[in-house]
Amino acid sequence: MKIELAGHYGYRRLLKSAIPSMLMMVIGSMYSIIDGLFVSNCVGLTPFAALNIVWPAVMVVGAMGLMIGTGGSAIISMLLGQRNLEKANETFTSLVAFTVLLAVLFATPMFIFMPQIAALLGANTPELLHNGVVYGRICAAGMPAFMLQMAFQSFFMAAEKPELGTKLSIASGLTNIGFDAFFILVCGWGLAGAALATVLGFCATAFYALWYFAKKRKPNELRFTRINFDKRILVRTCTNGSSEYIGNIAFSIVSICYNLQLIKFYGEAGVAAYSVIMYIGYIFSAIFIGYNLTVGPVIGFNYGAGNRSELHSLLNKSIKLMLCIGACFVVVAQLIAKPAAMIFISGDPYAMELTIKAQRIYMLSFLIAGVNMFTSAWFTGLGNGYISAISAFCRSLVFELGAVFLLPALFGADGIWFSVIVAETCALCLCIFLLRHFRLER
Repeated sequence: MKIELAGHYGYRRLLKSAIPSMLMMVIGSMYSIIDGLFVSNCVGLTPFAALNIVWPAVMVVGAMGLMIGTGGSAIISMLLGQRNLEKANETFTSLVAFTVLLAVLFATPMFIFMPQIAALLGANTPELLHNGVVYGRICAAGMPAFMLQMAFQSFFMAAEKPELGTKLSIASGLTNIGFDAFFILVCGWGLAGAALATVLGFCATAFYALWYFAKKRKPNELRFTRINFDKRILVRTCTNGSSEYIGNIAFSIVSICYNLQLIKFYGEAGVAAYSVIMYIGYIFSAIFIGYNLTVGPVIGFNYGAGNRSELHSLLNKSIKLMLCIGACFVVVAQLIAKPAAMIFISGDPYAMELTIKAQRIYMLSFLIAGVNMFTSAWFTGLGNGYISAISAFCRSLVFELGAVFLLPALFGADGIWFSVIVAETCALCLCIFLLRHFRLER
């Protein structure tokens, strides 16, 4: 199936175009959950803890691939909208090369200083430190493939081939799970086997994508040409995609702060409840992200083509879709609260009841979270990376961190679960202001 950036996008076409990217992101989030369960049940709690301690550092570097992909695909789509295929191909080729270069530059010191990084992140026992270093160094060695996989998620949409990204995401996840079983159960390699399986999953997507765009293509299709590092385009790509990068970093910081507060008020049961919420939140957020990955290049294409009427249509329809999808998420979350708690926490009645209660409160935030996430993607598509970054930064760090420390102090322990609702409400007010202040001319 070929998704064209040009033409009018009604509700049906928007959803039809977005479904492959949504599925791609959901599948990716599901494999992350399955991978974590695999390690915790088949390798042990200490290796599982080490994985979770080191993984935020891996994501801080790996998310630069998503930054380049989202920021770069908006620029590439604009060039395609301007009918400048030669410049679009050159930009695309240069950004892929830039992704590999960044991966090597950041992964090398990460590999060397992994013992210090793991200790700084909380690996405070010899066994925990050893496992963290093993896992982190293997992931660092596979960082070029990881960053390329993240970048190509957006580039496939700019190339009007979102379904290929979905197929590769499925192949990557199956590769990861298959090698998890082989390396851990058959070879007995433990956490090192899990890390190697993760890297091979990244490689399945990255290597095929490189081959796909390198092979002989039709004259009007996106393909590899010559590398020309244009400083202006590289800076614009990074600033344009900075909101997505900030969002990934902020998630790790916010999670750490939530855990600190939960341990203080609820102990380990609070942390367990938050973990279940995050598992479900990964899937819901993945659908929003998948939609934004689809609509971002469409926004960029129409902005480059000067099609203001279509941009206004995309804005109005997207906001309505985000609200409808968010409402569905809230209903689903209320229905599955108890079953989800039973799957992950069945042996501790107190923790299970806390999880059900917390989940039903926390998930109300998804009613408006999609609008806030789309607003950031909207400005990214328009090439206004600074405003996109401000929106993402305030939503993910300023509002949520402020709420998670302030609300419990004012209203007690349950204030923690309401923090995200307050934060998303504040973010929505900011998004409305930004959309009105930076309104497009008709």
